[in-house]
Amino acid sequence: MRSASAADHNAARLVAHIRSQGLTWVLAAAIVLLQYPLWLGEGGWLKVRESAHRIDTQQALNQRLQTRNAGLLAELGDLKQGRDAIEERARNELGMIAPDEWFVRVVSAHTVQSGKTNE
Repeated sequence: MRSASAADHNAARLVAHIRSQGLTWVLAAAIVLLQYPLWLGEGGWLKVRESAHRIDTQQALNQRLQTRNAGLLAELGDLKQGRDAIEERARNELGMIAPDEWFVRVVSAHTVQSGKTNE
């Protein structure tokens, strides 16, 4: 009878071992299922990180555009306020000369030697 009792005891130990291992696996699966939304779900860490990167990129672009717009607004104000800015722009960009003036361009010796002009 001793061998039957030993077999029952071994079977009980095996069942207890399987139960403890099963409980371990169930707990591990529960942890994985609880971690999924944190990492990969909607509003998870990875999507938040990606969104933060897109926000930083957009803010840098906005800053560059605001700087450009401020320059354009300043130039617009100059053009609205007086004739000097319009004349300066016409002379520099279009090469216009008033009827009662002489136009003299001074070119540096270095520019002449290299064959390049600053036009």
